[in-house]
Amino acid sequence: MADTEIERRLLNGEPPATPEQVFAALDELGITHSTIQHAPMRTVADSMAMRDGVPGGYSKNLFLRNRKGRMIVVTLLEHRTVDLKALGQQLEIGKPSFASEQRLMHYLGVIPGAVTPLAVINDKEKAVTAVLDKALLEKHPLHFHPCDNSMTTTLSAQALLIYMQTYHQAPVVVDLDANDLTI
Repeated sequence: MADTEIERRLLNGEPPATPEQVFAALDELGITHSTIQHAPMRTVADSMAMRDGVPGGYSKNLFLRNRKGRMIVVTLLEHRTVDLKALGQQLEIGKPSFASEQRLMHYLGVIPGAVTPLAVINDKEKAVTAVLDKALLEKHPLHFHPCDNSMTTTLSAQALLIYMQTYHQAPVVVDLDANDLTI
Protein backbone atom coordinates (compact mmCIF):
# COMPACT_ATOMS: atom_id res chain seq x y z
CA MET A 1 0.00 0.00 0.00
CA ALA A 2 1.47 3.39 -1.00
CA ASP A 3 1.88 6.07 1.67
CA THR A 4 -0.90 8.16 0.14
CA GLU A 5 -3.32 5.26 -0.21
CA ILE A 6 -5.89 4.82 2.54
CA GLU A 7 -6.68 1.36 3.80
CA ARG A 8 -10.33 0.55 3.12
CA ARG A 9 -11.31 -0.34 6.67
CA LEU A 10 -13.81 1.07 9.11
CA LEU A 11 -12.84 2.20 12.60
CA ASN A 12 -13.76 -1.26 13.95
CA GLY A 13 -11.46 -2.95 11.40
CA GLU A 14 -14.25 -4.31 9.19
CA PRO A 15 -14.37 -3.66 5.46
CA PRO A 16 -16.94 -1.05 4.41
CA ALA A 17 -20.24 -2.00 2.76
CA THR A 18 -20.10 -2.67 -0.94
CA PRO A 19 -22.67 -1.25 -3.35
CA GLU A 20 -24.20 -4.73 -3.48
CA GLN A 21 -24.67 -4.64 0.30
CA VAL A 22 -26.33 -1.23 0.02
CA PHE A 23 -28.68 -2.65 -2.66
CA ALA A 24 -29.45 -5.66 -0.45
CA ALA A 25 -30.26 -3.32 2.46
CA LEU A 26 -32.62 -1.32 0.22
CA ASP A 27 -34.21 -4.55 -1.05
CA GLU A 28 -34.66 -5.84 2.51
CA LEU A 29 -36.71 -2.73 3.25
CA GLY A 30 -38.78 -3.16 0.09
CA ILE A 31 -37.42 0.10 -1.32
CA THR A 32 -37.69 0.63 -5.05
CA HIS A 33 -34.35 1.74 -6.46
CA SER A 34 -32.35 1.61 -9.66
CA THR A 35 -28.66 2.03 -10.32
CA ILE A 36 -26.59 2.99 -13.33
CA GLN A 37 -22.84 2.61 -13.80
CA HIS A 38 -20.66 5.36 -15.22
CA ALA A 39 -17.13 6.73 -15.12
CA PRO A 40 -16.10 7.72 -11.58
CA MET A 41 -17.39 11.14 -10.52
CA ARG A 42 -15.52 13.14 -7.90
CA THR A 43 -17.25 16.52 -8.16
CA VAL A 44 -20.61 18.15 -8.82
CA ALA A 45 -19.20 19.32 -12.17
CA ASP A 46 -18.44 15.69 -13.10
CA SER A 47 -22.03 14.75 -12.25
CA MET A 48 -23.53 17.61 -14.23
CA ALA A 49 -21.48 16.67 -17.30
CA MET A 50 -22.69 13.06 -17.21
CA ARG A 51 -26.37 13.19 -16.37
CA ASP A 52 -27.72 14.51 -19.67
CA GLY A 53 -30.96 16.05 -18.39
CA VAL A 54 -32.05 13.28 -16.00
CA PRO A 55 -34.49 15.01 -13.60
CA GLY A 56 -34.45 14.86 -9.82
CA GLY A 57 -32.44 15.94 -6.82
CA TYR A 58 -28.66 15.84 -7.04
CA SER A 59 -26.52 16.44 -4.01
CA LYS A 60 -23.29 17.80 -2.71
CA ASN A 61 -22.04 15.91 0.35
CA LEU A 62 -19.68 17.32 2.96
CA PHE A 63 -17.93 15.26 5.62
CA LEU A 64 -17.06 17.50 8.55
CA ARG A 65 -15.76 17.37 12.10
CA ASN A 66 -15.74 19.85 14.92
CA ARG A 67 -12.88 20.60 17.31
CA LYS A 68 -14.13 18.00 19.78
CA GLY A 69 -14.02 15.26 17.12
CA ARG A 70 -17.75 15.04 16.37
CA MET A 71 -18.35 13.83 12.80
CA ILE A 72 -21.07 15.25 10.55
CA VAL A 73 -22.13 14.35 7.02
CA VAL A 74 -24.13 17.10 5.33
CA THR A 75 -26.14 16.37 2.19
CA LEU A 76 -27.49 19.39 0.36
CA LEU A 77 -28.68 20.36 -3.09
CA GLU A 78 -25.69 20.40 -5.42
CA HIS A 79 -25.78 24.12 -6.22
CA ARG A 80 -25.81 25.32 -2.60
CA THR A 81 -22.92 26.76 -0.66
CA VAL A 82 -23.35 26.44 3.08
CA ASP A 83 -21.99 28.73 5.78
CA LEU A 84 -20.19 26.22 8.02
CA LYS A 85 -20.03 28.61 10.97
CA ALA A 86 -23.80 29.24 10.84
CA LEU A 87 -24.49 25.51 10.37
CA GLY A 88 -22.30 24.71 13.37
CA GLN A 89 -24.19 27.26 15.45
CA GLN A 90 -27.56 25.80 14.44
CA LEU A 91 -26.38 22.27 15.24
CA GLU A 92 -24.74 23.53 18.46
CA ILE A 93 -21.39 21.97 17.60
CA GLY A 94 -19.17 24.99 17.06
CA LYS A 95 -17.61 25.70 13.69
CA PRO A 96 -16.96 22.47 11.80
CA SER A 97 -14.20 21.99 9.25
CA PHE A 98 -13.55 19.35 6.64
CA ALA A 99 -12.51 15.98 8.04
CA SER A 100 -9.58 13.99 6.71
CA GLU A 101 -9.82 11.26 4.09
CA GLN A 102 -8.77 8.75 6.76
CA ARG A 103 -11.68 9.77 9.04
CA LEU A 104 -14.03 9.61 6.06
CA MET A 105 -12.97 6.01 5.44
CA HIS A 106 -13.04 5.05 9.13
CA TYR A 107 -16.52 6.43 9.79
CA LEU A 108 -18.40 6.21 6.46
CA GLY A 109 -16.30 3.73 4.52
CA VAL A 110 -15.99 5.86 1.38
CA ILE A 111 -13.38 7.91 -0.43
CA PRO A 112 -13.64 11.59 -1.41
CA GLY A 113 -16.02 11.90 -4.33
CA ALA A 114 -18.14 8.99 -3.08
CA VAL A 115 -19.59 10.65 0.04
CA THR A 116 -23.28 9.82 0.26
CA PRO A 117 -26.03 9.56 2.85
CA LEU A 118 -26.26 5.86 1.89
CA ALA A 119 -22.85 5.39 3.56
CA VAL A 120 -24.40 5.72 7.03
CA ILE A 121 -24.81 1.93 6.85
CA ASN A 122 -21.08 1.81 7.68
CA ASP A 123 -21.37 3.90 10.86
CA LYS A 124 -22.17 1.04 13.22
CA GLU A 125 -21.37 3.13 16.32
CA LYS A 126 -23.66 5.95 15.11
CA ALA A 127 -20.83 8.42 15.66
CA VAL A 128 -21.72 10.54 12.62
CA THR A 129 -24.56 13.05 12.67
CA ALA A 130 -26.34 12.99 9.31
CA VAL A 131 -27.76 16.32 8.16
CA LEU A 132 -30.08 16.68 5.15
CA ASP A 133 -31.14 19.80 3.27
CA LYS A 134 -34.95 20.10 3.47
CA ALA A 135 -35.07 21.39 -0.14
CA LEU A 136 -33.29 18.24 -1.36
CA LEU A 137 -36.00 16.08 0.22
CA GLU A 138 -38.59 17.95 -1.84
CA LYS A 139 -37.06 16.71 -5.11
CA HIS A 140 -38.08 13.51 -6.88
CA PRO A 141 -36.35 11.25 -7.46
CA LEU A 142 -33.07 11.55 -5.55
CA HIS A 143 -29.73 10.34 -6.90
CA PHE A 144 -26.77 9.21 -4.75
CA HIS A 145 -23.65 7.10 -5.05
CA PRO A 146 -24.11 3.69 -3.37
CA CYS A 147 -20.72 4.01 -1.61
CA ASP A 148 -18.98 3.92 -5.00
CA ASN A 149 -18.61 6.99 -7.21
CA SER A 150 -18.78 4.95 -10.42
CA MET A 151 -22.48 4.25 -9.79
CA THR A 152 -25.58 6.33 -9.10
CA THR A 153 -28.60 4.93 -7.29
CA THR A 154 -32.03 6.52 -7.66
CA LEU A 155 -34.71 6.37 -4.95
CA SER A 156 -37.39 8.53 -3.35
CA ALA A 157 -36.87 10.94 -0.47
CA GLN A 158 -39.15 8.84 1.72
CA ALA A 159 -37.09 5.75 0.90
CA LEU A 160 -33.89 7.59 1.84
CA LEU A 161 -35.35 8.56 5.22
CA ILE A 162 -36.52 4.99 5.91
CA TYR A 163 -33.09 3.61 4.96
CA MET A 164 -31.24 6.10 7.14
CA GLN A 165 -33.46 5.55 10.15
CA THR A 166 -33.26 1.76 9.82
CA TYR A 167 -29.51 1.44 9.28
CA HIS A 168 -28.33 4.45 11.29
CA GLN A 169 -30.65 7.01 12.87
CA ALA A 170 -33.06 9.70 11.74
CA PRO A 171 -31.14 12.52 10.05
CA VAL A 172 -31.29 16.13 11.16
CA VAL A 173 -33.27 18.01 8.49
CA VAL A 174 -32.31 21.67 8.13
CA ASP A 175 -34.04 24.40 6.18
CA LEU A 176 -31.07 26.16 4.67
CA ASP A 177 -33.31 28.88 3.23
CA ALA A 178 -35.02 29.83 6.49
CA ASN A 179 -31.93 29.88 8.69
CA ASP A 180 -29.41 31.99 6.73
CA LEU A 181 -27.16 28.98 6.34
CA THR A 182 -26.37 29.54 2.67
CA ILE A 183 -23.85 32.05 1.42
